[in-house]
Amino acid sequence: MLFAVKMDVEIPQDLDAAVREDLLSREKNYCQDLQKAGRWVHIWRCAGQYANLSVFDVADNDELHTLLWNLPLFPYMKVSVTPLATHPSALDAAAAAS
Repeated sequence: MLFAVKMDVEIPQDLDAAVREDLLSREKNYCQDLQKAGRWVHIWRCAGQYANLSVFDVADNDELHTLLWNLPLFPYMKVSVTPLATHPSALDAAAAAS
């Protein structure tokens, strides 16, 4: 199942610098591991915001919830999730139907 996920990040300004660095490093590693596994298929930065738009390809809602819950930055995020479906005008949808 495909899901579009918007993640707005709000790390407290007074968070200890070493804790912040560790948090960001763990977040990057986790994100890249999920990308390599094919579960986090796209990630885009939202220009001018500390936010991203991502697409996940997972088995179900529960798997997505687990992946998001385990993000090191999750406690500092506002997350919105949109399930995705194939659009009939998409070129790849037409190819899949033939």
